[in-house]
Amino acid sequence: MKVTVFGIGYVGLVQAAVLADVGHDVVCIDIDEQKVENLKNGQIPIFEPGLTPLVTANYEAKRLHFTTDAKAGVEHADVVFIAVGTPPDEDGSADLKYVLKVAETIATHMQSRTIIVNKSTVPVGTADKVIEQVNTCLRDLNKQVAFDVVSNPEFLKEGAAVHDCMRPDRIILGTDSEFAEKRLRELYYPFNRNNDRVIKMDIRSAELTKYAANCMLATKISFMNEMANLAEEFGADIENVRKGIGSDPRIGYQFIYPGCGYGGSCFPKDVQALIRSATHIGYDAKVLQAVEAVNNTQKHKLFDYMMRHFNGDLSGKVVALWGLSFKPNTDDMREASARVLLELLWEQGATVQAFDPEAMEETQRIYGHRDDLRLMGTKDAALNGADVLAICTEWQAFRAPDFTALATILKDKVVFDGRNLFEPTTVAEYGLAYYGIGRGLSVKGKHQ
Repeated sequence: MKVTVFGIGYVGLVQAAVLADVGHDVVCIDIDEQKVENLKNGQIPIFEPGLTPLVTANYEAKRLHFTTDAKAGVEHADVVFIAVGTPPDEDGSADLKYVLKVAETIATHMQSRTIIVNKSTVPVGTADKVIEQVNTCLRDLNKQVAFDVVSNPEFLKEGAAVHDCMRPDRIILGTDSEFAEKRLRELYYPFNRNNDRVIKMDIRSAELTKYAANCMLATKISFMNEMANLAEEFGADIENVRKGIGSDPRIGYQFIYPGCGYGGSCFPKDVQALIRSATHIGYDAKVLQAVEAVNNTQKHKLFDYMMRHFNGDLSGKVVALWGLSFKPNTDDMREASARVLLELLWEQGATVQAFDPEAMEETQRIYGHRDDLRLMGTKDAALNGADVLAICTEWQAFRAPDFTALATILKDKVVFDGRNLFEPTTVAEYGLAYYGIGRGLSVKGKHQ
């Protein structure tokens, strides 16, 4: 099938590459000329395992094309995806200006029946606005062209997006058009052979499903973080609690790992957007507000532990920081816990020596050159001359450090672990003080 994707960001590029890989003829549109040229030259703007060879192979095979020519893109396709950003507006609600601009562009150039698929994460009711925008544009141009609008939310995990796109858990189609449903089932057939993953529903339900999924996962994380905070006060070990509740099949083990807060491009934005959408219709979303509040507080935990350990004086301290991205296997630092920690430490006069396997360039882009930020080439280099170690991201390479070396190198012999990578008793055996989330010296009665 002939497909066009507007927006060559995270979602759009992955979806386009995967569709091209199974044989569809895919054109990608973006207004950023430099980004388009870079992609043609094999320069991928994001780090995502498996994405670069996928894009390169399909571009060379001429199944994947990149251009700024919106007219050519619309005329090319039977199915047009909208995969542009929906950044938070000033009040936290999703800004739809890019989505509606693409809808107008599609209406301007389409000559035959077109299926418009909204892949962007959007508030409930956005499809109605897209339909209205297209109809208005068609009237202004005195055109009569049939079209369908479908909500087809993405459920990709950063760090595993290619896999998730190739082997989706579910394919949600929000539409009341039999024609659109049939064509999209054909489009997704290569990913739907083992068992039927397509769930067809009305458009508004599909739009809400995306938000509900992300908010549920965010809720699980914030709940466990609240339990970790209670464990610290009660003198319990959250890891034992996690195992105890996770063994209940009604709960399970996924997303019940406490830590120093969630980040990224989805959870913070989507929780906030759904709160604002609820407010707009006069509903007070108390649970979601609590999820957001707990997460914001949680991002201060490592800093709070440090202040406690050093009696409120971090001036002149050198902190080795492992992990800058909001999660492993990505260079994405949007809403990352590490950013909160960095800025709090700098306010106290501390210096940070940081290492991340992928997010060093992004850190440089965000913060520029600063005397109190040293970006180190390896995790070991970050330790040299450091007083303490803090961990914000659970990269695989951080899970089994040389504790003997840590105890020798770190001047103050203390580890602040924001992802509970280590067993407190093991770390203690090497003469290191250990603060985990709801574990180790963080627990009341175990303070130094």
